[in-house]
Amino acid sequence: MCQVTHRILDSCTASTMWMIPGQNQSWVTEFILLGFSSDPTTNSILFIVFLLIYLSSVLGNRLIIMLVCLDTQLHTPMYFFLCTLSLLDMSFVTTTVPQMLVHLLAHSQTISFAGCWLQMYVFGAVGMTECTFFVVMAYDRYVAICYPLRYTVILNWGLCIWLAAGTWICGLFSSLLHTFFTMSLPYCGPNRVNHYFCEGPSVRSLACMDTHLIEMVDFVLSVFVVVIPISLIVASYICIIMAILKIKSTQGRCKAFSTCASHLSVVTFFYAPATYIYMKPNSSYSPVRDKQISLFYNVFTALLNPVLYSLRNNDIKKAFLKVMGHVRVNS
Repeated sequence: MCQVTHRILDSCTASTMWMIPGQNQSWVTEFILLGFSSDPTTNSILFIVFLLIYLSSVLGNRLIIMLVCLDTQLHTPMYFFLCTLSLLDMSFVTTTVPQMLVHLLAHSQTISFAGCWLQMYVFGAVGMTECTFFVVMAYDRYVAICYPLRYTVILNWGLCIWLAAGTWICGLFSSLLHTFFTMSLPYCGPNRVNHYFCEGPSVRSLACMDTHLIEMVDFVLSVFVVVIPISLIVASYICIIMAILKIKSTQGRCKAFSTCASHLSVVTFFYAPATYIYMKPNSSYSPVRDKQISLFYNVFTALLNPVLYSLRNNDIKKAFLKVMGHVRVNS
């Protein structure tokens, strides 16, 4: 709580405050998301670009889910995890982009306090789930390459379901802590969030109290959902590389490396910007740079996943041709 004295608020900001009777204290009831630009022409161009990216991301990931469900040859742990990743990507990008598209064309760029709370929680839950889920996919590649003859025995369907459910539970709980501590801070103005969605550090920077304790909580959470998963992924790939180097044939080594290339590419594009934003000290916080970098792990990764896993995967290509052939025969 803070004393607000001699503060001059513009009409837009004043409309998002309410006063506690008998006290000189005001509280934010909604936020204004500044987005990328205030120029209508620029916003129109950005609207077209992000609309195409969003539609491509959703359609591409839905196609992977459909192919995995329809083709029985893809009913394996690897494609079960790929299907789950596509579902996460669709949820991740849908949490932020549709609202951003509306704000690019609308005169009002406000979001209610409750709406901001909900968006921050869902975004964090899906993002943190995806962070830990990449570890599961790395473990899948580790078992497939290091223990190929026991692959389906080790990664049975019961374990696959438990691993997927465990990542969701981890993400939901971690995001609840992050959102609760962030949104329980006092916000008494200004209410302009220099971002295109309610992202934790951007909203927290508007709090009218010292946030070092909350930053420490977020740092500990980041260690659990970023540093530890990256360490496990690196350890998995060290074992994978050692196993691949033992393969005598060059063709066999290339085939083994190719099965990991898509996963490594997606992990790099996701973790590199996410680590930069959530692991850096608050003193180096840059709103403009951070919202640009967040596009990589939020928007572009969701588009990249179906491209990499479809163009580099022969099983997905065969399943697509089979489904298209079946559609032509029925028509």
